[in-house]
Amino acid sequence: MKMPAVLRRRALLVGIAALTLAACKDPPKSDPAASGDGGARATGVKRLKIAVIPKGTTHEFWKSVHAGAVKASKELDVDIVWKGPLKEDDLKAQIDVVNTFVAQGVSGIVLAPLNDSALRAPVRSAAQAKIPVVVFDSDLQGDEHVSFVATDNVAAGKLAAEGMATKLGGKGKVIVLRYQEGSASTQNREKGFLDAVKGKPGLELVSDNQYGGATTESAFQKAESLLVAHKAETGAIGGIFTPNESTTFGMLQALKRSGVNKKVKFYGFDSSDKLVAALRDGDIDGLVVQDPFNMGYLAVKTMTEHLRGKPVEKRIDTGARLVDKESLDDPAVKAIMSPDLKPWLGE
Repeated sequence: MKMPAVLRRRALLVGIAALTLAACKDPPKSDPAASGDGGARATGVKRLKIAVIPKGTTHEFWKSVHAGAVKASKELDVDIVWKGPLKEDDLKAQIDVVNTFVAQGVSGIVLAPLNDSALRAPVRSAAQAKIPVVVFDSDLQGDEHVSFVATDNVAAGKLAAEGMATKLGGKGKVIVLRYQEGSASTQNREKGFLDAVKGKPGLELVSDNQYGGATTESAFQKAESLLVAHKAETGAIGGIFTPNESTTFGMLQALKRSGVNKKVKFYGFDSSDKLVAALRDGDIDGLVVQDPFNMGYLAVKTMTEHLRGKPVEKRIDTGARLVDKESLDDPAVKAIMSPDLKPWLGE
């Protein structure tokens, strides 16, 4: 039996109305277009993936950088991949890491170059592949990178010289144990220190051409030789400066072993639990500390803003300060020297 025409028209109108209402409803929460990166995938928008490449992965400094980078990635909703050479003298390994990330087609690279010239070609290759690079911690020759996020290292080196000059009463023989050639950040710290010392007639520079190398062990061996060569045990040396964590700890060990600790005015760079303990005990007179957590944070933030089309500064100073025993308990100093990494690294 056929349905009357009037009823058929009514049924058709009811069906159309039901379909219209269904189409107007919000998509279900399980719909990938409704939230998060699922929506990005549905609309064809690629989620940002940023490679963060440190100079090394063992020093406490780099752990703080890593934590800052993780914080930025969570706040800005981007992915980061942290990968670098184990030791800070493995230039080939760092170049290989950069080239691998370029081949993978990451969104951007945040790099602390081990050498200010050797990393220039890999960075150029990244730029040619339309992968922008933000350089941090240590400068790089050329202008292929988007921004440089770092401490003003020349100014930081001068801080150490001023502190030492005050402690020495403006006179005495001074030794500098350098880090390694090609490291722009430490070279600038050394330059800042040496320029300031040369401007103080009462300070006599007796050695500035020895390099401690990338490890604590190599720095310790070179430090021992320096102390012997300049008869430090006789009180002939007034002050010593070292430009990074490994040279500072290597020199600290050498001073203790030779019994000269507390007999010279020792100024180092960067911090770790052992260096802070030595500062508190009086074996170190001052540490120039950077803000590695902030450096990692700002480096990732700068890259993210660039990738999202925002203008960024060509040079971003992350700050440094000279810390002595008296200022160790300053809350602002504690926040820089002993940041809580556990929320970001789970350590």
